[in-house]
Amino acid sequence: MATRPPAEGKPWELAAHPRLPKGKTVAVVVLDGWGEAAPDPFNCIHIADTPTLDALKKAAPVRWRVIKAHGTAVGLPTDDDMGNSEVGHNALGAGQIYAQGAKLVDLALDSGKIYEGEGFKYIQQSFQDGTLHLIGLLSDGGVHSRFDQLQLLLKGASERGAKRIRVHVLTDGRDVLDGSSVRFVEMLEDDLARLRDKGVDARIASGGGRMYVTMDRYENDWQVVKRGWDAHVLGEAPHKFKNALEAVKKLREDPKANDQYLPPFVIVDESGNPVGPVQDGDAVVTFNFRADRMVMLAKALEYEDFDKFDRVRFPKIRYAGMLQYDGELKLPSHYLVAPPEIERTSGEYLARNGIRTYACSETVKFGHVTFFWNGNRSGYFNQGLEKYEEIPSDIGIPFNVQPKMKALEIAHKARDAILSRNFDQVRVNIANGDMVGHTGDIEATVVGCKAADEAVKIIIDAVEQVGGIFVLTADHGNAEDMAKRDKSGKPLRDKDGRVQTLTSHTLNPVPIAIGGPGLAPGVRFHTDLANAGLANVAATVLNLHGFEAPDHYEPTLIEVVDK
Repeated sequence: MATRPPAEGKPWELAAHPRLPKGKTVAVVVLDGWGEAAPDPFNCIHIADTPTLDALKKAAPVRWRVIKAHGTAVGLPTDDDMGNSEVGHNALGAGQIYAQGAKLVDLALDSGKIYEGEGFKYIQQSFQDGTLHLIGLLSDGGVHSRFDQLQLLLKGASERGAKRIRVHVLTDGRDVLDGSSVRFVEMLEDDLARLRDKGVDARIASGGGRMYVTMDRYENDWQVVKRGWDAHVLGEAPHKFKNALEAVKKLREDPKANDQYLPPFVIVDESGNPVGPVQDGDAVVTFNFRADRMVMLAKALEYEDFDKFDRVRFPKIRYAGMLQYDGELKLPSHYLVAPPEIERTSGEYLARNGIRTYACSETVKFGHVTFFWNGNRSGYFNQGLEKYEEIPSDIGIPFNVQPKMKALEIAHKARDAILSRNFDQVRVNIANGDMVGHTGDIEATVVGCKAADEAVKIIIDAVEQVGGIFVLTADHGNAEDMAKRDKSGKPLRDKDGRVQTLTSHTLNPVPIAIGGPGLAPGVRFHTDLANAGLANVAATVLNLHGFEAPDHYEPTLIEVVDK
């Protein structure tokens, strides 16, 4: 599916739909991490008691179907690339397919434009006398980073003057198999050895597991970032090793060890001194392309006025992200690859056409129904017409310990917004399937899915009371498959015969359902859009508000047929 060009210079006023009325309250519910898969003992959505969603599914194919939420359907390079919440909500809100994340970086690396941009030229000023530090997730999972991109960046930087390079590695085990950290470190060490043969002083300097070191998000736990700061920047950590392969192997000997949660470590020389602390005059690049788990580190690296933890020292560096991680904060101010210019999102169209919008989620997904939905844009389009409400997520409590999360609180807020009749669109994200699914705890994920179903019922009941319409969909898969599988689809087992738990997103399609008493008779899903994806949802929602979608949007999923 090709990316459609932006509609520069076109009017903002939307034409009235010839057959669908305006004035109906439309509830848009995004179930995060809620894919569609065959019934299975590891399909938590199937196992869970979900009567509301089960009832919606019975309306297939007229008012329930599946759509694509991964790969090229959301702007990622190939259909082997899992979707994620950021690109998913971009597509849902934009109505158009933009090159995203990994694909943006691939294009910049393949063309060489990454080395011609302001960001690279900025860090290049440190190559003569300083060190280039590369910090990011060592993985080929394609969700936050990709190993081949790190390899190309190492090659390109060394060919363009970088004489001293230090890599700070965060082990994965979430988007790739646990234990794969050893293989990735071996591969990276081979690459760095080849650079050393060419006269480049290139080494791994520090590391740790992604969920315990550096990669926190939404300011949930600044201690995670502090552990990373201490290791990457200060060269201080409780574990010291002569090389990274020894570090990862040794730390994984702990029976409870997991790549996601490896403790921070630093590499030291023969005298016991760290080989790669960040010093004045150095350059730092965070090479993750996904924003959410880099923003906090970016603040620590960039902000002179910073009080989240004691940095001990704040080296004067040239810092750039692989991408800009927050467009509104302009963070970081320098970046290697320019973000997609997502223009004319459905949210902006609605605001310019007088539609009153309420958006709500809890902290961990609040940015998705606002910032990402609105095309990587913070704030309101029209504060007089919009209200965004964030419900604080639980802090310091694992999601599998509190699997209901804030699903019911979000539903109650949505219900109140609908019943107030002060809003034309009420948009929410219910996070349980994704956040609890990522823990790998099947029992807890089942509880979370049941809570999500209960939340959906509360919202649909409110829609019924006001004669409105609901659109229910998801941003990517997760909870519907919690087992790692072989190529035949059979669950993989460890040496003790236990099924290996899958904690990552999936490549499965996601459901979309429409309904409610305000839905005009004869509205049904098209039967000829077999490859439709998340970007088709925006036109669908605009139609349900009584508008024709802009002609540069992906086609609507619905049609009106005479009964």
